[in-house]
Amino acid sequence: MIISLAISGYRSIRDLVLPVDRLTLITGANGSGKSSLYRSVRLLADVAQGGVIGALAREGGLQSTLWAGPESISRAMKKGDVPVQGTVRSGPVSLKLGFATEDHGYAIDLGLPVPGGSFGNDPEIKAESLWIGEALRRSNEIASRSGSLVQVLSDSGRREVVTKNLASFDSMMTHAADPRSAPELLGLREQMRAWRFYDHLRTDRDAPARFPRIGTRTPSLASDGADIAAAFQTIREIGDGAGLDAAIEDAFPGSSVDLAVRDGLFELEMRQHGLLRPLRLAELSDGTLRYLLLVVALLTPRPPPLLVLNEPETSLHPNLLPPLARLIAKTAETSQIIVVSHSDVLMDALRGLPQTACFELRKELGETVVDGADEVPWEWPKR
Repeated sequence: MIISLAISGYRSIRDLVLPVDRLTLITGANGSGKSSLYRSVRLLADVAQGGVIGALAREGGLQSTLWAGPESISRAMKKGDVPVQGTVRSGPVSLKLGFATEDHGYAIDLGLPVPGGSFGNDPEIKAESLWIGEALRRSNEIASRSGSLVQVLSDSGRREVVTKNLASFDSMMTHAADPRSAPELLGLREQMRAWRFYDHLRTDRDAPARFPRIGTRTPSLASDGADIAAAFQTIREIGDGAGLDAAIEDAFPGSSVDLAVRDGLFELEMRQHGLLRPLRLAELSDGTLRYLLLVVALLTPRPPPLLVLNEPETSLHPNLLPPLARLIAKTAETSQIIVVSHSDVLMDALRGLPQTACFELRKELGETVVDGADEVPWEWPKR
């Protein structure tokens, strides 16, 4: 289980180390940094997929994602005695992301490229580190990357070079993970690749989920919900079919959802009390479809190690939020979950559950800060 997330230099997050639990709730006003925190965790997952540089490019490049305020904020600035102003930079410009589990920790440092060349706007990976335990120390580091050099700790306790020319856009997570020389790095990479994110579950009239599709066994719902029918039937056949029916009954009493196959295409139909025919997904309201998408996502027969939901309450009627909270609580028994939301109803329904942490983000001089979070030991890798 992840026990801490660390972010430095990303959008409104200047420097934040957040303790997380089995179920972690993130809330706050609009513009407080909730989306920045969510996106930073997605960027971490992109590292394991080998796509962090491309993901940053889609956000406008490193320059547009970096912390825009001064490198340090003095006490006088916070008191208002002097205006917020730039300071003499003492460290390199960088975007740092990391996390620690109960067993291992990982961090990456991305910086500005050397000027020149056709890809002069691409950020470079300056440093990476994998260690044993909660916080990085020289004594517990088992794999490290500095520039183009990657070293791993061998069975004999010596640091061995595994590559001297790793490209600046490649991560050691994808190019140095080896079952013999770096099994811990390989294991952590596969764990990160299993993380699941749900943010853009479209429900508009042209949403992919509203149209029939060829169905194959689908243990995990796609991030856009396009394969909802196949994922639903996969749960029915190899997962918790009774839980699936119960979740639908909890939200829509007297209703049921079944698979229909026409000309080899899968689609779902919903029967509702009082109607003479079932409704196809194309006919459902945005809120009803979104809830069904969340049900299928949360009841996956292959629970991910981490499941992140960004504003799952979107389009949902307030009456659906308590059933959604019960569904999230059930899923938290098998997966670690982070919920980013500004719904007080949903947050109140989840607060107080065992192994639950709740944090409210706020802005202070443009910086995202968190009140009441326990201090977490953390060290970034050196370049």
